[in-house]
Amino acid sequence: MAPLPGAELVQTPLQLYRYLLRCCRQLPTKGIQEHYKHAVRQSFRVHSDEDNPERIQQIIKRAIEDADWILNKVSPWLVSTLKLG
Repeated sequence: MAPLPGAELVQTPLQLYRYLLRCCRQLPTKGIQEHYKHAVRQSFRVHSDEDNPERIQQIIKRAIEDADWILNKVSPWLVSTLKLG
């Protein structure tokens, strides 16, 4: 399951960048959001010179899977926090 609708439409690095930043908004606290925004920006810069289309698609696929994993990991924490509050 994709973390946000539209994951299947991500085809370019810029689309991935924007998609991952939108995923960051789903995280529970500002601190966690800023941490992952920073990680997304750093990764985008590191891979900005990649020109192999197959490698770019691998990076996109893995990044979406990682975002899904992170959001699923914090989702139970968020639900339990909301129930306590």
